[in-house]
Formats: sequence, C-alpha cells, structure tokens
Amino acid sequence: MAVATVPKHAWPPWPPLLFLLLLPAGSSGGCPAVCDCTSQPRAVLCAHRRLEAVPGGLPLDTELLDLSGNRLWGLQRGMLSRLGLLRELDLSYNQLSTLEPGAFQGLQSLLTLRMQGNRLRIMGPGVFSGLSALTLLDLRLNQLVLFLDGAFRELGSLQQLEVGDNHLVFVAPGAFAGLAKLSTLTLERCNLSTVPGLALARLPALVALRLRELDIERLPAGALQGLGQLKELEIHHWPSLEALEPGSLAGLNLSSLAITRCNLSSVPFQALHHLSFLRVLDLSQNPISAIPARRLSALVRLQELRLSGACLTSIAAHAFHGLTAFHLLDVADNALQTLEETAFPSPNKLVTLRLSGNPLTCDCRLLWLLRLRRRLDFGTTPPACAGPQHVQGKSLREFSDILPPGHFTCQPALIRKSGPRWVIAEEGGHAVFSCSGDGDPAPTISWMRPQGAWLGRAGRVRVLQDGTLEIRSVQLRDRGAYVCVVSNVAGNDSLRTWLEVIQVEPPNGTLSDPNITMPGIPGPFFLDSRGVAMVLAVGFLPFLTSVTLCFGLIALWSKGKGQVKHHMTFDFVAPRTSGDKNSGGNRVTAKLF
Repeated sequence: MAVATVPKHAWPPWPPLLFLLLLPAGSSGGCPAVCDCTSQPRAVLCAHRRLEAVPGGLPLDTELLDLSGNRLWGLQRGMLSRLGLLRELDLSYNQLSTLEPGAFQGLQSLLTLRMQGNRLRIMGPGVFSGLSALTLLDLRLNQLVLFLDGAFRELGSLQQLEVGDNHLVFVAPGAFAGLAKLSTLTLERCNLSTVPGLALARLPALVALRLRELDIERLPAGALQGLGQLKELEIHHWPSLEALEPGSLAGLNLSSLAITRCNLSSVPFQALHHLSFLRVLDLSQNPISAIPARRLSALVRLQELRLSGACLTSIAAHAFHGLTAFHLLDVADNALQTLEETAFPSPNKLVTLRLSGNPLTCDCRLLWLLRLRRRLDFGTTPPACAGPQHVQGKSLREFSDILPPGHFTCQPALIRKSGPRWVIAEEGGHAVFSCSGDGDPAPTISWMRPQGAWLGRAGRVRVLQDGTLEIRSVQLRDRGAYVCVVSNVAGNDSLRTWLEVIQVEPPNGTLSDPNITMPGIPGPFFLDSRGVAMVLAVGFLPFLTSVTLCFGLIALWSKGKGQVKHHMTFDFVAPRTSGDKNSGGNRVTAKLF
C-alpha cells in the first residue's frame, strides 16, 4: 500500500533577517555598563554605584535618571543637556557642593528634581535656568546658609519646594521672586530666628506653608500678610513660642491651622477670631489647661478641634457654643476628669471623640457619653473610668444598658461649714466671709450680691481660690447682703451673710467722701442729721460757757460796789410851741429798769 506523505517545505533564507527588522526599536544609544536600563521602561538606574561623575552614553529618550547614593561632587554646565525628554532626576545623597549656572540647561521637560542630602551651601541666581517645567524641588539635608535674591527666578512652574534640614539663617526678600505657581513650601529644622515675611510675600499662589522645628520666639503681627491664598498653615515645635499675638494671622483666610508642640498656655482666641472659614484647628502638645465658655463661637465653620497631649483639666459648659458643624474632638492624653454634655451645641452631631488617657470620673456627668457610646468613634482605645473605685479601669463600652445601683450617680452640693454670717468692719478696713461645701462631684463656690451681680476673682471685692470672699478697703457702699452659692451638676445650696460698715471720721473732723483717694485734693463736704447735731452741740457749748462767765463777773462786781439801784426815775417836759408863751409843756414821769 502506498503511503501518502506530506511534502516538507523549506524556509527561505531571508525570514530571520525580516524577524530582526520587525523587532521593536530600542532606545537611542546604549546603556552605561554600571547602570540598569531594563527594570523600568525609559529609566536608567545608577543608584549606589560609587560613581564620581555622570556616566556617558545615556539613552537620549531617558525619562527617569537615578544617580542617588553616589560620590558626585559637582555638576558642570551642559552635562545633561542632551536629555531633553528627562522628566525626573534624582541626585540625592551625593557630595555635590557646587552647581554651575546653567547646569540643568536643556532639561526643558524635567518635572521633579531631588537633591537632598548633599553639601550645597549657597543658592544663587542662574543655577536652575532652563527648568521651565519643574514642579517639585527637594533641597533638604544640605548645608544651605543663604537664599539670595532671584535664586529661584527661572522656576515659574514650580509648585512644591522642600528646604528643610539646612543651616539656613537668611532668606533675601527677593529669593522667592518668580515662583508664581508655588503652592507648597516647607521650612523645617533651620537656623532662622524670624519668619521671612518679605520673602514669603512674593508667593501669591502659596496654599500650604509648613514651618517646623524652628527656634523662633514670636510670629509678628502682619508677618504673613501677603499670603491671601494660603489655606493650610502648620507651626510645629517652636519651643520658644509662648503666645500668638492678636494680629499675627492678619490677612489670612485659613481652612486648616496647626500650632503643635509649642509652649502656648492658652488658646489664642484673639489671633483666631477673624478666621471664619477655619475648619480644622490643631493645638496638640501645648500646655493649655482649659477651654473657657463661648470663646470659639467666632469660628462658625469649625468642624475639628485637636488638643491631645496637652494639660487640659477642664472644658467649660458651652465651650463649643455656636459651632453648628462641629463633629470631631480629640482631647486624648490630658488631665480631664469629666466632659459635660453642655459643652456641645448638639451632642448628637458629634461623630468622633478621642478621650482616652484621661482620669475620668464616671458619675452622672458622663451619662450622656454612656448613652452615645455605641455610635461614637472613640478610636482604637475607648475611654475608661479612673473612679469611683468600683468601676476603676472599666471601659465605657463594657457597661450594659441597664446600670446597677450606685453607678454613674452624683450627690448634690450642700454647705457644710461657714464663717460668721454677720461681719462688722470699719470703713477702710478688711472683711472676710468663708464658705465651703460637700458634694459629688466636688462643688464650685460662688458669691453674689442680692441684686444678681456675681463677684469675680479679681479686684477689691474678690472670691479666692478656696471660696473665701475677701473685701479690701471696705467702703460704705459695701454694706449689705452677700450670698454664697455652692453648686454642682446635681444641685446647689446657698447661704446669706451680711456686712455692716462703721463710718470713721477723718482726723481733721470733716466728713468727706471715702471714695476720694487723690492726695492733696480736698473732697466735697457733706452733712447728714448726725453731722448737724454735732455742729450745733459744738457751737452751743462755747456760747453757754461765755454767757455764764459774763453773769458771774457782773455778780461779783455788783457785790463789790454795795447797794446798787437797778432802776432810775426821770421827768420829761415837752417844749412849748413857737409863739405861744402862755401854754405850758406836759410833764411825763418815766422809770428805767
């Protein structure tokens, strides 16, 4: 049987050549032997190869060139000018100390330039000429001391500049001129002693400014005046910053402000009050002890407040009054014993509450928190009770919906001890009223006048820290009733006292207004009924004495003369009328005693 066979086709000699021609075109030029050109497309990776110069023979279509971690000491003009398509250049962690003007000429497509970890000292004009498209420049961890005028003038497209960890002591007023599109600037761990306000004013598009770990004592009024587009400001680790001046943030319209790890002892309300568009405020790691009532109400759009790691001991009722969009509070790692519901305008709108690390007393003041514990975001560590002893260490999430007796309860305030309820003090003297009370939680002690005026902790009439009422330089108008009010969240108690003031005459015997204290100027003279009686008595006694003395002298004189007539008789005859000689005058006899 014949077997059918398939004829065997012979390949012509040209297909291998055709196959080579059909291979994708390689990059222009070869790849330096010390570099890796295959790991990423159009990337030449020469990191950590102990290179002392830029290798030759780089492909012309290179888009990423990594020369980090080598021993490059300088960069001459035109050395990289053939790489017109280069988009990212990494020269970090070399030994570069000088950059000739025009060193990057020809790199018109370069977007990212990393030069951190070198030995650059002075940044002068012309160094970055030709980098018209650059958007990110990283100069961290160098030895830069000065930024001269026009140092970045050619970088019209730059958006992010990192210059931290340098020896920077001076930034010339025109150093940032030309950076019309710069949106993010970071100055950290430098030797700047003042904020370079004049230089920053040349950045009209700046959106985020980070000033970290600087030894600057103050932020002067108007220092950031020219940054009208700034939305995010971070001031971190300024140990010498103890207060924020009222006008230090003038001209800004921030949405996020962080002043962390400084030395602020109170919330800088006056400096913040005009920031009506502020949404995030971070004051963590400052020795701030209290948040008073209603002082944040001007920040009507505030949504988040972070104050962790501070020294907070109290958050007053109505502390967040007026903050209708408020939904996040971070006060972890403080010294708070409680957080009352009345601090918030709408507790049900609260989404995130970080309260761990506080010695919380789980009494009736935290019942609202217990009620919302399943809905609130407490973070990784929910708050726990530090007292009373029977619930110590127990997390709020561990309590059931039905509480056992004696849990989360309070005792109303009661006055247990007081000083005299009737105090008499001389005008100009000193008066003290004492009052104390018991309750759970510990009550607060306040004093008021019956008319409703609460007495403060400063001035001539003041309430001391222990609840004692002190009145110095007592005046007549201080006479009257004073009411001690002892109160806590569970109730209050009151006690009425009375101050009687004794008027004291001045040494010269005049009665003057006790409020007049100016030396050398006599006060007005006033007389009441008592004063009138005193004046009459003083005048009548000398008069009576004088009359008595006169009569006594007359009596003695009369006795010495013998018989004395105390009357006399005489006749009086009226004269005749003229021309009438016959008519006689009438005789009148009179006796004078």
